[in-house]
Amino acid sequence: MKMKGLTRREFIKYSLAGAGFAIALTITPNGYRILKAEEAEADSRFHPNLWISIAEDGRVTIIINKSEMGQGVSTALPMTAADELDANWRLVSFVEAPAGPEYRDPVMGLQLTGGSSSVKDMYKPFRMAGAAARTMLISAAARTWSVPEGECEAVSGTVRQAKTGRVLTYGELVKKASALPVPQKPALKKTSQFTFIGRPLARLDIPDKVNGAAVFGMDISVPGMLYAGIARPPAYGAKPLSYNREAALKSPGVVKVFPVPHGIAVVADGIEDVWKAIRALNVKWDKGASPELDNKTLRKSFIEGLDKRGPVALDRGDAAKAFLPGAAHVRIEAAYMLPYLAHVTMEPMDCTAHVRQDRCDIWVPTQNQTGVLQSAARITGLQTDRIHVHTTYLGGGFGRRGDFGYATEAVQISKLAGAPVKLIWSRPEDIKYDTFRPGQSCRIEGAVDSGGRLISWSHKVVVPSIFEHFAPQMMKGGIDPAAVSGIVDMDYEIPNLHVEWVKLENPIPIGFWRSVGNSHNGFTIESFMDELAHAANRDPVEFRLAQLVKKRHLPAMRLIETAAEKAGWGKPPKKGQAMGIAYHFSFGTRVAQVAEVSVDEKKGSITVHKVVCAIDCGPVAVNPSILTAQATGGIIMGLSAALGERIDFKNGGTITSNFYNYRELRISHAPEIEVHILKNQKTMGGVGEPPLPPIAPAVANAVFAATGKRIRNLPLEPELKGRL
Repeated sequence: MKMKGLTRREFIKYSLAGAGFAIALTITPNGYRILKAEEAEADSRFHPNLWISIAEDGRVTIIINKSEMGQGVSTALPMTAADELDANWRLVSFVEAPAGPEYRDPVMGLQLTGGSSSVKDMYKPFRMAGAAARTMLISAAARTWSVPEGECEAVSGTVRQAKTGRVLTYGELVKKASALPVPQKPALKKTSQFTFIGRPLARLDIPDKVNGAAVFGMDISVPGMLYAGIARPPAYGAKPLSYNREAALKSPGVVKVFPVPHGIAVVADGIEDVWKAIRALNVKWDKGASPELDNKTLRKSFIEGLDKRGPVALDRGDAAKAFLPGAAHVRIEAAYMLPYLAHVTMEPMDCTAHVRQDRCDIWVPTQNQTGVLQSAARITGLQTDRIHVHTTYLGGGFGRRGDFGYATEAVQISKLAGAPVKLIWSRPEDIKYDTFRPGQSCRIEGAVDSGGRLISWSHKVVVPSIFEHFAPQMMKGGIDPAAVSGIVDMDYEIPNLHVEWVKLENPIPIGFWRSVGNSHNGFTIESFMDELAHAANRDPVEFRLAQLVKKRHLPAMRLIETAAEKAGWGKPPKKGQAMGIAYHFSFGTRVAQVAEVSVDEKKGSITVHKVVCAIDCGPVAVNPSILTAQATGGIIMGLSAALGERIDFKNGGTITSNFYNYRELRISHAPEIEVHILKNQKTMGGVGEPPLPPIAPAVANAVFAATGKRIRNLPLEPELKGRL
């Protein structure tokens, strides 16, 4: 069950209505502080970013500071709070937080949903808030009955006294509980005491999504709302030479036409009116910033980058010395290349904005409330407390909605139009003007000793910088962390490791794409590990295990062994089929996958029949069914990218524009997927992104096992056809 987005003040008023009470948690330099809603509102020094409200009818409302985009965060986070609260799950609902500093992620310092961080970062704060509320309710019951608190226990939305069998509901206790002091260090449950955490509870967001009550960005409608669209340039950096404003204004329903930073905006009564008027504009553009940009020149730049020098991200031991004759038993080298990719979310980019002189409202499916809020403040000149960001459901995110350019455009247009405006991107716009996953090339050299142990690895990555544009403060030593993620923190024990990054520069807009740099580096690392295994005449599973020899590697070893065992590794494969394995560590989580494939060499087609996935995100899987769904979705998305997805360029811009020329996996080609959850690692990791990186190399390694053809470039099927 979901409530519409509220402002902070509105939520407090709602919480206190009917003598209910609310718990707020704020993160200070000295740690967590828990307080009541009235105290939080009265004390401007504290910015609570987590709330639990209990009404007199016993209903529990939990405010979440993360965006729901299909990953199940609107269930997983309430589960952690409700478990410590000992709530009645049937009475639990959630509401999305408004945008503000009080709702920032305590680790990232931003109100942002990304990096597989939601449960990992908010697990303890939500539990603490729930435990504090439970403690206060138990204390209220004990005082009501004049008995020691130790005789009372919280059970499913009630407090009971075992001796007498007396029971009071939370609703009956809220008035007295609200007058009690808030415990700052409430006792948390032991794992054995969990009632919700670890169970596959049904998701809270699904009923509204099934019955049509769920509100996505596309569903927003406000009084007096107009629609908007933008005529965009065909090439990057292109400027309009001329356009027929008069013809567009004469088009039915058109209200205004004016230039904006990324093109010419049209505002009209309906979206079809907008698109017709955009065609009537007949904009003539110049050639743009790089008219020579196309697939051929891009490929050339990626290849040339491999011979350039860049800053060193890691230099452990002496990789060059280990490659000298006599030091290595086996030494190989390989180069890989991956394409630019679009996000292709089910819901194209959209945002509704209403800018007035003293207030701005923004209804937006976003992963980045902080970015939207700050951008709107710059455009409107308003203080942030006058700007209200209402986060809707997201029809897919995958990192695309971490960029907030589409919200910025909506606010700009609303301000110029003097009316509430709903900006909708068409599907061709959504693909052509995406912030793409960048392309990448790399060269890897590896050496193995006579005992089958990796002794040296040198890895040069050529890729544009994401963080330089989005978060330059994250650049350390001139290194983009996304460029080398998954390489500098490899689990494999390699005594000599050299990692270098060459920054490629071009005008193509890039951004965060599910698993970010790991989507590149997972493929290249695990493909090369397979190449090394075969060059050393070792079984690919045994070879990987041989590089995981220390006690700290035990979770990785168990994971690889589990995936191999469950897939039947080592047994004769089915006729015409072969297996490939891959393992990757990212976002604090380990994943191993075995892909079972067959190859039609006449057609150059690859069929993935089954994927066995083993995942270890730590000692607690908050909701196993959500974890399994995330693993399945990550595998499907990664498989789609591995087999056929690619953005093409020509004449300085993108020419890929819709599903007919952006090849996504069809449901008929989805494999059987089997997910096994392990709990060997001690720390909690993320879930949304880690299942994606291993699938491409697992399939590529299986193709090699089936055909003897090593494919080092993605997507796989076009590359395979080019080899036949």
